[in-house]
Amino acid sequence: MRSIGLISVLATLLIASSALGQNQPRVQQPPPPTKPGPYKPVAISPPKAISETTFEAFRKQINEAAQRKDREALTKLVIGQGFFWLGEKGDRADKRKSGVDNLAAALGLNSKDGAGWDMLASFAEDPTGSPLPEHKGTLCAPADPTFDGKAFNDLMQATQTDPGDWAYPVADGVEVRTMPQPNAPVIEKLAAAFVRAMPEDGSNIPTFLRVVTPAGKTGYVLVDSVAPIGNDQICYVKDASGWKIGGYIGGGDAQ
Repeated sequence: MRSIGLISVLATLLIASSALGQNQPRVQQPPPPTKPGPYKPVAISPPKAISETTFEAFRKQINEAAQRKDREALTKLVIGQGFFWLGEKGDRADKRKSGVDNLAAALGLNSKDGAGWDMLASFAEDPTGSPLPEHKGTLCAPADPTFDGKAFNDLMQATQTDPGDWAYPVADGVEVRTMPQPNAPVIEKLAAAFVRAMPEDGSNIPTFLRVVTPAGKTGYVLVDSVAPIGNDQICYVKDASGWKIGGYIGGGDAQ
């Protein structure tokens, strides 16, 4: 979304261009997103959980360390060297630092509000994982669902949207309600398919998310009942000593 300041600058430039003459070439603006309405559903297959006892125990250890904000305990769960941190411009990990230091930078564990530790706990609660081809033997979570890529691209073109405008239900039969209230009437239940997300403006973290179903109905679902694709991911490796956190994909500026 454009800021007010940016819009003002663009308006000033347009006025100046008009004053200089009418023969200046016009800049072609991208088409705006289509008005929310019915759309062709694109089915998804939810990511599968990794049902391995040692992996479940490892995730529990991470969760416990995160809940206590225990840096020492976390250090034992992260590889010492070779940690990777993949961003848009390549590997951002500082190879001079330990794995836990790089993980702390990626998640913002040094932030006083504790948000980084909460994020780590959320990662640990997710039982899914998918291979990372460029790092043999590495699993990253949360895993994305599987779906028809061409059909999804066609959907985005038809609605003039991008991947960030879509989410998928994390369970069967997610209830869509008329109002952002847990006791509001249910107007529809989501199938295993992408749903268009319409976030509300505001600084508060919402409990409900406004969505448009494939039938064109607008309603609200619990935020935790759907997930976006292309999330940041935490990556795991397994060696002779067991599972370890081996890398991270995404993240903001290093702390």
